[in-house]
Amino acid sequence: MTRRKFTSKFKTKVVLDALSERMTTSKLAQKYNLTPQQISTWKREFVSNAEGVFESQESKQTDDQDRDRLLRTIGELKVEVDFLKKALR
Repeated sequence: MTRRKFTSKFKTKVVLDALSERMTTSKLAQKYNLTPQQISTWKREFVSNAEGVFESQESKQTDDQDRDRLLRTIGELKVEVDFLKKALR
């Protein structure tokens, strides 16, 4: 028997159904032809990694700000170097 592979979209759908608590885990397992343990595992993984969704946006903004600051500093230093080269001639 081969292992079944599920897409992240399918897993998300199952987990969101589980989190809505409209059906028991056993009923969801029957509906999606899964084991209740599998649904519980996906649910636990989803909840533990949920905060990463928001962190990535914040860290991206911080990275962009850092990049802009570094580029501005590089530009200023280049201007100073060019000025000093001309002054030494």
